[in-house]
Amino acid sequence: MLLTDLAAAWRAVSETSARREKTSLIASCLRDAGPEEAPLVVHYLAGELPQRQIGVGRSALRDRPPAASSPALSVGRVDAVFSEIKAASGPGSVAGKRRLLHALLAEATGPEQEFLIRLLAGDLRQGALEGVMTEAIAKAAEVPAAAVRRAVMLRGSLSAVAVAALAGGAEALSAFTLRVGRPVRPMLASSAPSLEEALKGEMAVEWKMDGIRAQLHVENERVRVFTRTLEEITSRVPEVVERVGALGLRSAILDGELIALREDGHPHPFQVTSARAATHSRSGSDGGGLSLFVFDVLHLDGVDLLDEPGSVRGEALVRALPEPLRMPRTVTADLPEAEAFFADALAHGHEGVLLKSLDTPYTAGRRGAGWIKVKPRHTLDLVVLAVERGSGRRRGTLSNLHLGARDPRTGGFVMLGKTFKGMTDRMLAWQTERFTELKTDDDGWTVTVRPVQVVEIAFDGLQRSPRYPGGLALRFARVLRYRSDKTAEEADTIDTVRTLARFEP
Repeated sequence: MLLTDLAAAWRAVSETSARREKTSLIASCLRDAGPEEAPLVVHYLAGELPQRQIGVGRSALRDRPPAASSPALSVGRVDAVFSEIKAASGPGSVAGKRRLLHALLAEATGPEQEFLIRLLAGDLRQGALEGVMTEAIAKAAEVPAAAVRRAVMLRGSLSAVAVAALAGGAEALSAFTLRVGRPVRPMLASSAPSLEEALKGEMAVEWKMDGIRAQLHVENERVRVFTRTLEEITSRVPEVVERVGALGLRSAILDGELIALREDGHPHPFQVTSARAATHSRSGSDGGGLSLFVFDVLHLDGVDLLDEPGSVRGEALVRALPEPLRMPRTVTADLPEAEAFFADALAHGHEGVLLKSLDTPYTAGRRGAGWIKVKPRHTLDLVVLAVERGSGRRRGTLSNLHLGARDPRTGGFVMLGKTFKGMTDRMLAWQTERFTELKTDDDGWTVTVRPVQVVEIAFDGLQRSPRYPGGLALRFARVLRYRSDKTAEEADTIDTVRTLARFEP
């Protein structure tokens, strides 16, 4: 496939806000590419490289060579050069990477150069989020979107699923199965403003902890631990590996939470949990180490439980793990009983509760009505769209955040307001560096950034606002923490925000 065709598809996708049109354009591009180059098309239109990073800084992108007069550069050739650039190392490698890049750009026409430079700078901004890409793969391969979503859930790779779908259709997708040792995307929870709204008949009610989501794979007593982003952290949590390995499980996939607890059982601030998970930690004189609380089981002793209802998975969890390793829970349809459990969770220092349907299977990678979180304060996971330069004491920093909710229909974001509250000096320093790296435009006051950084925002309520396209604005928004463990695709949607708004007093 010629790069000129991919660049033209990118331009067309970026110039439309209609989700259906984006889907059709990407599907057409995938069909033209075929199975061999489809993975590259998926990566590039999603704004990423198969190599992840190739060691080219922004300075190398500033001076582009004269453009080629006619298109001849293939997508495969681009990938080969990117791999060569990544492999360059040792003395003189920086200059060598620059030479390779400029030689590649010299083979590209003007529109192709713009595409490549934006791709390397992380500035495509075409709104081709994972949901749109999933639908496009289904359309290109003429298979049900649900089959593609399930395959992505089980394989964890859009590009691998695209190859299978285009080459073998639905039959090839059915070959993706749950496999111990290969992490799947975690099931996600939607939000409700109150227990009364969330409790629909008999449900499981569990503590909601402010920890690190962990997926544990056990095979013949060998334990591997993955985060919600599917990163393996086994070597960093030896105390957890040792604890689970001692259970004698033959094979299992467990879903749970890692958290740092004080001696009185109350949680440390999230930063302590995060720091312990970032390094090789073990209980010691500093009280280090992480506690594990498992709340779901996807596979147990050779039996897949992914498609079983929550009640069946709950029973399997009780059989597999002793009570100290299980997340505290109760099953009830009684609101006062649920409220008492909620109060107990808060008394132990936790965020709130999760209400879980007893009938719902494990729908990995998606939010839905099966799991609903309730907290005593309103919080949303939003995406930073831009940031303003600070003034006064904050001069020299990037301070005021522009906050957006995900729009699942367009693949874009809907702005809900701004905030500069809740930031520590350390947070200001971090976000100044972070958003300088993500900068795509700068008018001297407002720095537009790639919409990839998720931030957890607390707020007192929502109000109608003609200033913002969604018609809603946050009241008294403040930063709780940055969620680098979440992708923009996992941020809360504008639909969730509108649901919360309906229950505002």
